Amino acid sequence: MYSATKANVRTAVAANTKGAAAALNVAFFGGSIMGLTVASMGLLGIGTLYFFMGGTAHGIEAIEGFAMGGSSVALFSRVGGGIFTKSADVGADLVGKVEAGIPEDDPRNPAVIADNVGDNVGDVAGMGSDIFESYCGAMIASIALAASMSLENIARLGGNQEVLQFMPLALASLGLLCSLAGIFAVKLFSSKSADVALRFGTIGSAVIFIGGAYFLVQAMGGANGIWVAVLVGAIGGIVVGLVTEYYTGGAPVRKIAKDGETGPATVMISGLATGMQSVAIPALTIAAIIYCANEAAGLYGVGLAAVGMLSTVGITMAIDAYGPVADNAGGIAEMANMGKETREITDSLDEVGNSTAAIGKGFAISAAALAALALISAYIAKISNGDPNFVLAINDPMVLCGMFIGGIFPFLVSAMTMTAVGDAAFDMIVEVRRQFKEIPGLLEGTAKPDTARCVDIATRAALRKMILPGSMAVLAPVVIGFGLGPKALGGVLAGALVCCVMMALMMANAGGAWDNAKKYVEKGNLGGKGSDVHKAAVVGDTVGDPLKDTSGPAMNILINVMAIVSLVIAPLLV
Repeated sequence: MYSATKANVRTAVAANTKGAAAALNVAFFGGSIMGLTVASMGLLGIGTLYFFMGGTAHGIEAIEGFAMGGSSVALFSRVGGGIFTKSADVGADLVGKVEAGIPEDDPRNPAVIADNVGDNVGDVAGMGSDIFESYCGAMIASIALAASMSLENIARLGGNQEVLQFMPLALASLGLLCSLAGIFAVKLFSSKSADVALRFGTIGSAVIFIGGAYFLVQAMGGANGIWVAVLVGAIGGIVVGLVTEYYTGGAPVRKIAKDGETGPATVMISGLATGMQSVAIPALTIAAIIYCANEAAGLYGVGLAAVGMLSTVGITMAIDAYGPVADNAGGIAEMANMGKETREITDSLDEVGNSTAAIGKGFAISAAALAALALISAYIAKISNGDPNFVLAINDPMVLCGMFIGGIFPFLVSAMTMTAVGDAAFDMIVEVRRQFKEIPGLLEGTAKPDTARCVDIATRAALRKMILPGSMAVLAPVVIGFGLGPKALGGVLAGALVCCVMMALMMANAGGAWDNAKKYVEKGNLGGKGSDVHKAAVVGDTVGDPLKDTSGPAMNILINVMAIVSLVIAPLLV
């Protein structure tokens, strides 16, 4: 957050004095600090525990505790940050753009500062904690699966259990080096268009990693199946990213904008349809990854596929964090009256940032699904160690009951977080209207708004409203596990996993598409800013905001938190 805040100002100045290429470099390197920090801190934490405690039963439990801590904090950070930023964003847009007819990020709007603060809170700190828990969860699930592996499977995958436990850490270390290479590639290509440079860096680092992983696995004495699992995970991540980019930046976005000619209702229908349609290919990709990785290296391979997908998290996260940096640079350019040309540069970077942020969300959701499946498999293995007859059969009424109960949680948590944003946005809108009405000269630009009041509304809402969904995710496995037993809890995890992944993909992509449809109109298409089409697109964007930045991202953390808590309490359930 500290680095992103510094980068915001520097990006605006670079856009004003040096042009688009320089602004891209500053914004991207500002974001890369988070990418490299997330990867480094995850490796450092898990690596330290593994180094001192090794692969003993006690050591594995300690490492699982690390994952539980990271996941719990990630849920509160992501949900709280999402409520903060989106309540401010919705309030600022609806009163400023639609009612008062003033530009986005206009300094006369008292909610603008809260909106810009929220970008750092929700989209930088929140997203960083989200990816951190998926990154750590994937490695820890693989380590736990290797620790509980049968002698037959150990022999099949190379014959050395210690090597299999260390493999996720070795692959993640290689991925960090490949991320550095990708970051420098973006700098080399920054003189070209922003999307070309960013795509080259992302895909380039993944290709280098795939090649390097082959030699690493061979050098460590692992079977070829391990590399195949890593390969399908990395390729699957690229496929999900490209599909997400299409739905949030391609033809569907222009169709949503075009539908604004007949009002907000058709914008809403088109955006929801786009979000629902966008689930198909990523879900099929995840299914293909699971099948191929399992064929190549068993359930351990599924965990390594998640590691492979998240191995280049350094650059994936850098590109994701670049988005809010560019967005805030635009706000600073507007408030500092840097001129139309500067704002056009920051807006073009922000538009690319929306698509790249959506790609980051696609990576996070897919990796969370694979990591959660690996954690659930580790949970089953741990229960089976104490009860050899333990089986999760779909024709078992207890398992089926658990699946239906598990399916409830994504809907409940989504409802809670969206209601939280709606309630806070309501208070924000009332406050902004009051200030426009009661502060003399505010709309004329001769008086200053009371921005502290709007920041306070967002802060209070974030702190209060994140407690219930966060507590539910942590306590539900404990209550169900001890109340209904380990079979019901296994069913709960399965039901929650499927529903969480589908909802997360739909909400993230629908929200990203609505956001970019609004930006497409603001570039002068279909009547441009201030037109009826623009107002309809703004309504779509404000509905999409809590979907893509609050409720959607909460889904992948929700399933990982439930899975890791279940894994930690598993020995007590036997």
